[in-house]
Amino acid sequence: MIRIDRTLTPRLLQRDAERLFELSAQKISLLRRSWDPAKGTPVFTVAGKYTARGWTEWTQGFQYGSALLQFDATGDAAALDYGREGTRRHMASHVSHIGVHDHGFNNVSTYGNLHRLAREGKIAASPPEMDFYELALKISGAVQAARWTDLPENLGYICSFNGPHSLFADTIRSLRVLALGHQLGHVLMGERDRKISLLDRLLQHAETTARYNVFFGRGRDAYDVRGRVAHESIFNLNDGSYRCASSQQGYSAFTTWTRGLAWILCGYPELLEFLETLPPSAFKAHGGRSKVLARFLETAQAVADFYLAQTPADGIPYWDTGAPGLARLGHYLERPADPFNPYEPVDSSAAAISAQGLVRLGLWLKRNQKSAAGGRYLAAGLTVARTLFSEAYLSLSPRHQGLILHSVYHRPNGWDHVPAGRKVPCGESSMWGDYHARELALLILRLARGDPYYAFYIS
Repeated sequence: MIRIDRTLTPRLLQRDAERLFELSAQKISLLRRSWDPAKGTPVFTVAGKYTARGWTEWTQGFQYGSALLQFDATGDAAALDYGREGTRRHMASHVSHIGVHDHGFNNVSTYGNLHRLAREGKIAASPPEMDFYELALKISGAVQAARWTDLPENLGYICSFNGPHSLFADTIRSLRVLALGHQLGHVLMGERDRKISLLDRLLQHAETTARYNVFFGRGRDAYDVRGRVAHESIFNLNDGSYRCASSQQGYSAFTTWTRGLAWILCGYPELLEFLETLPPSAFKAHGGRSKVLARFLETAQAVADFYLAQTPADGIPYWDTGAPGLARLGHYLERPADPFNPYEPVDSSAAAISAQGLVRLGLWLKRNQKSAAGGRYLAAGLTVARTLFSEAYLSLSPRHQGLILHSVYHRPNGWDHVPAGRKVPCGESSMWGDYHARELALLILRLARGDPYYAFYIS
């Protein structure tokens, strides 16, 4: 399990975060000079060079969003221009994309970051420019909410690209775009001009995910482990009944793919922060504010505790907690993760996403008079960040286009590059891993500097 360093503070990691952005500037420039948009979207590196992978276009927002985070952290005007122009020229199709569950990834990372920077006064934006960002976010939120499957008991979910029967753990972070659309006063218009609340769909999706994709070790889940996450839940569309757990990118339906868990661990604490900005009346149809917040907190703490217990000492998880080769690594949870072992790859992207969730959960608890638990999660998140920002995981080669090493994409499909002389993937980067490492570093920098809290929503 993770060896939490209780002495860590954002201030102590400030220089590490600054160094990450110094390296990040080189990586953004390297990719910008070499990438041809006609090739599609950069997804992950092969031998240090970013490549495309046709499956679903969910990473282009991270490409331009990374440049916007770079500007936020450093004031780099060239990065701002790149992110702004890339958003204007290449992101429109993502706003109206009806076939994916990825709107929160693509559009909050681009239009959302630009809108936030303008609200914070970090960039100048004319009224028409702000209208442009807001219209994109409104439409994106509505299009995402329209990809909907109804269930009994006032439940439902944004279905994955697999089809209306499929609920992915990943989608919890796409709820950010529904939150922004709601804050901007937008609704989804249905048949006969029925107004459909984006907030209601956000809350329904989050409850459905907690009920079926997260296990709590009691009731229906008595046979299972508290905090375990199933990547996918499958439903019978004839009557809306739950059928089974599944996984697309994990080892099995009954093990935990750690990036799937990471989306849950990051998503619920961030949504807890957002929900605190809403009036009590917003929760009337969902059992009241206290009930909803308690459910989000219960889910966040369950997966956080599982992550802390099932991750090696330095905070970097292997790609799946049930991967069969782990049995050959001995007491692997008692020592730092080994990305060069011959049996199973680690996934640094899951660590980057999870660390942000741990930090946000810890701070939320501390703000709500639960300092002991909050301090533990905060220190755990900072412990993971310290490892990620170290030379063991930073891509220091000037020829390597990635930022954070040892990320994996789709182990069951065999998409990840295995270097010569190795038996499992290692040494590569991903757009989502690099982007979320930058988000984590920006969050820590703002805390260290005493700057306004980094949040996606309108506070």
